[in-house]
Parts: sequence; structure tokens; C-alpha cells
Amino acid sequence: MERLAVELAALGHDAVKVGRPIDREGGLREFDILGGRGFISFLAVPRHECVYICDITWYG
Repeated sequence: MERLAVELAALGHDAVKVGRPIDREGGLREFDILGGRGFISFLAVPRHECVYICDITWYG
């Protein structure tokens, strides 16, 4: 998970466009992991230059 958080943070301002929902930017986002067997919920805050991982869900 740390690697994914680093990669999301490396996207910078574009992290607000990654994952679901695809029809808008910002807010709480979800990104599939482990080939669709789970997802992470995160909040990208460009103003603070950080990404907050809020939840990790795994269906395994």
C-alpha cells in the first residue's frame, strides 16, 4: 500500500482524476487494486501536497 500511496502522490495535481468516480474531479476517490479483488479509497489534496489513504478493502 505504501508503494501505491507514493505513486498517487507522485501524480501531483492529477491524482484528483484517478479512479472512480470518472465523471468528476476531487473528493473521495476509489482505485481498484489486486486485479479487481479490492480497492483503496483516498483523498488527494493538492493544496496540502499530499494523498490521504482512507480505506483499504480486499475481497480475498
